Amino acid sequence: MIFDHRTYTVKAGTIKKQLELYEEHGWAVQTRHLGQPIVYAGTEVGNVNSYVHIWAYADVTDRARKRASMQADPGWQKYLQISAEAGCLIAQENQILVSVPFYTPPAEFKALDDA
Repeated sequence: MIFDHRTYTVKAGTIKKQLELYEEHGWAVQTRHLGQPIVYAGTEVGNVNSYVHIWAYADVTDRARKRASMQADPGWQKYLQISAEAGCLIAQENQILVSVPFYTPPAEFKALDDA
């Protein structure tokens, strides 16, 4: 299992606007292709102008297939355009995390992997 850890940073004072845009235009289409994320959260301490989401995949091939399907969806392209026009996002950092050998994901994570 791999985890796609993403941190997005927005302009000060725009996090509420960005999350509202995503909820209205991005959430349904993204979860239709990727399933439910393991984490989708705002930062409480530290850089409060950032939010994080983590998606679980069986492997890099599963990730590539699901993300290609999402990228080909006109609804996702519309969201990306609306988000770019809003101009809230200023940075994005992605990390691919790989489970260590002794870690067994909780059952609810395995169910997400089958989505």
